[in-house]
Formats: sequence, C-alpha cells, structure tokens
Amino acid sequence: MKLITDFSVRIFADGAEKAAMQELAKKHFIKGFTTNPTLMRKGGVGDYKVFAEEVLAAIPDKPISFEVFSDDFVEMERQAQTIASWGENVYVKIPITNTKGISSLPLVKKLASGGIKVNVTAILTLTQVKETAEALSPKTASVVSVFAGRIADTGRDPVPVMKAARKLLAKNKKAELLWASTREIFNIMQAEEAGCHIITVPNDILKKLNKWGYDLEKLSLDTVKMFYEDGLKAGYKL
Repeated sequence: MKLITDFSVRIFADGAEKAAMQELAKKHFIKGFTTNPTLMRKGGVGDYKVFAEEVLAAIPDKPISFEVFSDDFVEMERQAQTIASWGENVYVKIPITNTKGISSLPLVKKLASGGIKVNVTAILTLTQVKETAEALSPKTASVVSVFAGRIADTGRDPVPVMKAARKLLAKNKKAELLWASTREIFNIMQAEEAGCHIITVPNDILKKLNKWGYDLEKLSLDTVKMFYEDGLKAGYKL
C-alpha cells in the first residue's frame, strides 16, 4: 500500500480553526489550506479580516483560499480585490453562481485576467467545469473546486466526473483541479486515480490518517473490544 507521502495529489486542510491550521501547517504532507464562510462561522470566527491576517502571518508559505461572501457581483469584486491584497499565497474563492443562479464567470474572467488567483468553488457539473476553464486565464494560477463528495451524495460515482474534469482543464497549465467535500480517507486514493492536482480534507477526516495502512485483523479485534467494553460500561443485562 502506498504511503500517503507517495501520492501525486497534494493534500490541503479544509477548516477555519486557527490553532488547528497552525498545527497542520507543521506537517510536511499538508500543502495548503481552504476555508469558506460556513467553516469560519463554525470555527467561531468573528472578524474575517483579523482571522485571515493572523492565519497568513502564521502560515506565509502555503496557499490559502479565502472566500467572498456577497451575493452582489460589484461587492463580490470589491471583496475579491481586498482578499487578494492580503498575500501572494492567497487564492480568492468565488462561487460558480450567486444565490439567484446567475453565473459568476464574467467576474472570474475579469479577476483572473487581472492577475488575481481565483478558486472557483461549488462546482458539480462538467458543463460548469468547461465554462470555468474558458473563463480562466492561461497566465494566472487558478483552482477549480469540484464537489466530488456532494456528487457522491446523490448516488453518482464522482471518479469518472473528476477524470473528465481533468481533461477539460488540460489545456490550461495554470489551472488545477481540486477534489472538494471530501467524505473519507479513501477519497485521497480516488482523487489520485482521477488525476486531481489537489484534494482538500476536513480536519476531522485528517485525524483518521493514523489508520492509513492499519492492519485489518487488528482493526477487527479493536472493533470487537470496543463493542465488548461499551456493553460492560452500559451495564446491560438480559
């Protein structure tokens, strides 16, 4: 079984808890970070700018994505310009549409052509990937985040979708495909198989990496012991 460090796909940490991000940044296999407003709210972030500045001061040498949070494209652009000014390692996350379903790609094209590194997020279809690829600049680094986990939630196999997405992005050497909404450790192997450049993994799932390559018979015994011990603690009687 391959070691986690032998994979071509780069592992990012997906979360917005500053202390956890700082600890994960020390791990050589964590190559970058992604955040979003939902994760920030969950992490108790009160001041967006202060949080971002503190994170960037602590992690100046790995790419970090911060997302806009407006539904208005004029304000979205203003936020994107502000976020991009925070550092060379910053990517600005732009959702594929606003909440009204209006495409964000004209803004993405404007930002990318202006040299801003964008991470186009919440993508679930190959049509969206194709249109995003057309909007990106071949001169500016970018990330295309396809929510493979959410595709799987609908009963569809995300691997063929991600393989097709990789082909759609092949002409743009500056564009990287990111496997998003990771649900389990095995997704790292799937992302590798699909040819993804990046997979972003929530902190709770990253904790399971200590089971990578774990002996299955030992895991079976561990499971039996867990059931037994919980039965004792519960004091069940028949």
